[in-house]
Amino acid sequence: MAQDSKASGFRTRAVHAGHGLDPVTGAHAVPIYATSTFGYGSAERGARLFAGEESGYFYSRLSNPTVRAFEEKVASLEGADDAVAFASGMGAASAIALTFLKAGDEVAFMGPLYGGTEGLLRDILGRFDVTVHDVADLDGLRSVVNGRTRLVWLETPTNPTLRVVDLRAAAEIAHAAGALVVVDNTFSTPYLTQPLALGADLVMHSATKYLSGHGDVVAGLVAAREELIMELRLHGLRHVGAVLGPFEAYLLLRGVKTLPLRMDAHCAGALALAQAVQGHPGVEATYYPGLPDHPGHDLAARQMKAFGGLVSLDLGSQVAAFRFLNALKLFTQAVSLGDVESLSSHPASTTHQLLGEDTLARQGITPGLVRLSVGVEDPQDLIDDVLQALAVAAPVGHAD
Repeated sequence: MAQDSKASGFRTRAVHAGHGLDPVTGAHAVPIYATSTFGYGSAERGARLFAGEESGYFYSRLSNPTVRAFEEKVASLEGADDAVAFASGMGAASAIALTFLKAGDEVAFMGPLYGGTEGLLRDILGRFDVTVHDVADLDGLRSVVNGRTRLVWLETPTNPTLRVVDLRAAAEIAHAAGALVVVDNTFSTPYLTQPLALGADLVMHSATKYLSGHGDVVAGLVAAREELIMELRLHGLRHVGAVLGPFEAYLLLRGVKTLPLRMDAHCAGALALAQAVQGHPGVEATYYPGLPDHPGHDLAARQMKAFGGLVSLDLGSQVAAFRFLNALKLFTQAVSLGDVESLSSHPASTTHQLLGEDTLARQGITPGLVRLSVGVEDPQDLIDDVLQALAVAAPVGHAD
């Protein structure tokens, strides 16, 4: 079913990798295989399939042709041997944790991470005697990794402060201790960053975001070398069961085909917006790796193709942040990101509110921070919308 996925161009692989014409009907689009089970013809073949001695489909909780096409496509884009899809990004994260960790192991992460991921690491893993270390930088990572460290968990840029993590340096530290490196590549996508080429072992996505791109799917995915994906499929998928359905996989296949085109538009719009609001009197800080004075700008320029579609602004107080968000007209107030439509949120009271005030303060997620997911609308229209909302949030002569 798969086209040659070794074509060198990213845009070509986004369109063609993972599938070709349907071998039975010649259908140009991947069919939706809406079936829970597959006939395997004979008892002997069934035994071989269940024993892993023969490849094939026998139950959609383990694999489905539509889902498989999506997995192969993203694996090609990430430069991975293989990939396995899940029902959500948190399903993917949970599968990684449950597959590769056991009692007595340790995990280190460089925060902030997505609030759900931090909740999994901080609140759930501790119940199973897994020690979790939250470190601020590479020096902190060096100080905590040891022979019991099984996973080092990273995001770049980080959610929602857009800090840039040196993936190659972090991977070297982790591997020296024998740990696997997990990189959440949701914000960058494989179009902007190739974590596996920088030393990561597992790359995960909330495919709900940029891979889908249209706000109509909830999904997750992990890409890695073959033996790691086999473990994830056997334990994290088969035994946990966060299974992606064929209808969702069909929508994701359609979305990924336009990923590079959309990312170019997201990045261009985000850069224009960040430049337009930097130095605005109503904005205490503008966080965007594409700005030359961003602390991670040079690193981002080395390990990213462009600087991403997210911009975060610190407006100084929750009052100003709420006024700003309520005044926006084109940015829908909603969690999630990566849609063609622009979205806005207040992380401290939504996606990250369970972390607690001390953690939020330490990670720079202030009451005044807002996160803007820049869509593919005309950049000037988005700039105009943000500027008028800033005027409402901090009118001249007003002090909160």
